[in-house]
Amino acid sequence: MSAFVNCLSEEDQEFYEIKNAAAEFYRANRVPEELEKALGELFFQNPEDVHGYLANYFTNRSSQPLISRLNGKEVYDSRGQLCAEAEVFCIICNKEKRTSSAAISSHLGQKETFSNWQAKSEERAHHVMTAVQWIAEPLNLMLKGQTPCDQSEVDQKLSNFFMARQQEEKEMKEKEESPSSGEQEVEIPSPPPEKKKEKKADKKKKGASEKPFCPAEPPEPVLPGCLAIGSVSLAVAKSGAEIKGIPLYKYIRNLKNPEDQDGFHIPISLVTLLSCGKMSPGKLNLLEEVILIPNAGQQVKQIITMTTQLQKEMMRILSASSKAGVTQAILSENGVLPMSYDRPEQALDLISEACNNLALALGTEIHLALSCAGPDLMDYTKEKYEIATGGFKSADELVTMYQNLVSKYTAVVALIDPFRREDREQWEKLSTVIGQSCVLLSDATYKPQATPLPGVTGHFLKHINEMTVSDLIRITSEQQGTLLLGKSSNESCDDNSLSDIAVGLGLDYVKLGGLTSAETMTKYNRLLSIEEELSQQGILVPKDQHSLPLFHETEEEEV
Repeated sequence: MSAFVNCLSEEDQEFYEIKNAAAEFYRANRVPEELEKALGELFFQNPEDVHGYLANYFTNRSSQPLISRLNGKEVYDSRGQLCAEAEVFCIICNKEKRTSSAAISSHLGQKETFSNWQAKSEERAHHVMTAVQWIAEPLNLMLKGQTPCDQSEVDQKLSNFFMARQQEEKEMKEKEESPSSGEQEVEIPSPPPEKKKEKKADKKKKGASEKPFCPAEPPEPVLPGCLAIGSVSLAVAKSGAEIKGIPLYKYIRNLKNPEDQDGFHIPISLVTLLSCGKMSPGKLNLLEEVILIPNAGQQVKQIITMTTQLQKEMMRILSASSKAGVTQAILSENGVLPMSYDRPEQALDLISEACNNLALALGTEIHLALSCAGPDLMDYTKEKYEIATGGFKSADELVTMYQNLVSKYTAVVALIDPFRREDREQWEKLSTVIGQSCVLLSDATYKPQATPLPGVTGHFLKHINEMTVSDLIRITSEQQGTLLLGKSSNESCDDNSLSDIAVGLGLDYVKLGGLTSAETMTKYNRLLSIEEELSQQGILVPKDQHSLPLFHETEEEEV
């Protein structure tokens, strides 16, 4: 045997000695014989792949990866606003490794405006600071030693933690609001009879047939720090996908339905064309966005190319226009044309003109959705919507306005948030008068337990605050109407996950925003990469083979 060893190179001799030493160790420790056999086969049959073979062999037999720690830190989103990022570190093959990070957008209820931006910034800073503390301390201790591949268990712990904090906050507020035991309750005298008569007289002036105005529902409180829950949940899901060696969209698909081995389809991208509303120049407040809806069957690249051409043509028309009130064609910070208009017809006429110039059949090849600012336009002193600066309409007048708009512009097939939630009668009226030619969607923060709005056939689902990956899966599995995954108004620092989540959940539509924002284009590029990957693997199912709920009734009528 020594002669055999002497014939080997120095490197092979060293390996041979190591192999024998390892075999003696394994025998002494009663290690299975198949390991010794595997080492022998390795040396004599495949000596050039020693290191890779050993690495794979021992990796497959090593302990499962475990979460070693979480780290929370403050980062900034695309608008320069604070956001909380969660980092996950795992022990893999006896070494600590940073496996993933995630930062989701926060939704604090009332939208930020020019008048309340300072208060909103301070509120956001408090939420982010609390979220970072949650991640670094209680959530870190709670998930340490947990396997990152058990998403349901991780999300259950996160949800339990959130509900406990929510209950503590509720009890604290109740304690602060309740009178102390030493204080005596003071009885408030009833108003004198004369004032009561005056109030009755005022009511008679308004008319007995007029229905009372419905006041605003109290906003649902947002627990400071809640975005830590969603960020940690997504970061753990990304860690699980990394450890399994599969893309996030396949990992989420396996979580939702492990037995479903059918192909994937790419959600149709709803692309924002125009930006209006209070944050844009001009008097028009009613429209926040005009959104392009491509037909089924188009690839992501085709949608992007078509929308880019349409947007450039609109910019050319605006630049050449000398009409009063039209601003220069400058893109806003989210990659959308901000319009200086007084009426919604002006925005739709611009799109119609651009489509005609490009020979695009508006209403056939492409459709439009109008994202309205209904929930934010109510002037409670006048009890009317301020649809334009100085221009007010009642809820019933808005019904007529929307009806006329949809009748004139038949390419509009969806209205998003045309009213506030309290005007339930008007939601139902509008749904009746527009019929099946146009659907009503709600872009409010989706809550499965909330009372459904009459006439609404679909909701935008957003991954924000305390919503976990398991929550997204459960909601998309149980929801009967149309669900469209949409990005929050504030771009998070997590650039690719939204596209993976939309594909993994099997949704038909996703709303990513405009086309010239760097953050948004990262999401479109990720969607494009997923489509190419699925096509190469032969598991991409064409979109036209799927029933698309948004246009299902319309298509049946046309046939």
